[in-house]
Amino acid sequence: MPNNKNNKKTEANPIYDVAILGGGPAGLTAAIYTSRAQLETLVIAGSPPGGQLMTTTEVENFPGFPEGIDGPTLVQRARDQAERFGTRLVDENVASVSGTFEEGFKVTSEEGNEYHARTVLIATGASARWLGLESEQKMRGKGVSACATCDGFFFKGKEVAVIGGGDSAMEEATFLTRFATKVHVLVRKDREGLRASKIMQERAFKNEKINFHFNTELVEVLGNASVTGIKVLNNQTNEIAEMPQVEGVFIAIGHRPNTAFLEGFVEFDEKGYVKVFERTHTSKEGVFVAGDVADFKYRQAVTAAGLGTMAALDLERFLAAHE
Repeated sequence: MPNNKNNKKTEANPIYDVAILGGGPAGLTAAIYTSRAQLETLVIAGSPPGGQLMTTTEVENFPGFPEGIDGPTLVQRARDQAERFGTRLVDENVASVSGTFEEGFKVTSEEGNEYHARTVLIATGASARWLGLESEQKMRGKGVSACATCDGFFFKGKEVAVIGGGDSAMEEATFLTRFATKVHVLVRKDREGLRASKIMQERAFKNEKINFHFNTELVEVLGNASVTGIKVLNNQTNEIAEMPQVEGVFIAIGHRPNTAFLEGFVEFDEKGYVKVFERTHTSKEGVFVAGDVADFKYRQAVTAAGLGTMAALDLERFLAAHE
């Protein structure tokens, strides 16, 4: 049981039943469930809130929206739904988390505010790794993406480029051949420098729609309202060439889980994601996890929402067992 002395609620310093870290589909779905279960719920949603959906122009694979819905609108509807059931939302970034279930948890935001809760649900997601090009950032959501399974359908009958040489790049390229007429894979090193597993390489090399460009780097994405081509650099000859036929660019150089503030608080796996024990439990009692911060395989809004549901139900049962 938590220490009653440390869980005494006052109006100035409330003790929430759960502090949910992250305001994307995992965190907001969890909040809907915990709030409906009459648990006092705080969502520290991030600043800006909403995660990767906030840069997604159209979501067509989330159930219930046959005409599609843009990412920010989907996030706002989930926020409104959570607030309807009593969730409190604060748009701040978490700086640190400390404490135990026995003594209570303290969450400190980058703004210097402190929040106290009996349990914690981590749903801070993961961030795509980007090249850092100005044109790449300008064209995000206009033909530049970091998720083939999310956006590949929009490039049916077009030529696209995939940037990267690891398993993620091979998976994205192979998936995109379902829609694109040609997939150009740009690899910074030579063929021997490919980081992808042999089986993934072989699968990609055998696909007639995939064309590899080794020792090639993306230097600029062309276009304004949509991608109208790319400029690439041959890093052996220093020659720059244009590929005007490319109408979509997929950055596939990996994702980074948003876990830096959790160092020493919970265990990570070998990839740096929050390690999961028994469905949605973490290594620390009273701390749960949901979404892309633990899931490096699926990375979909709908799977994140499903994991948020699971974590909320696990958390509810955990608290009920400790009453």
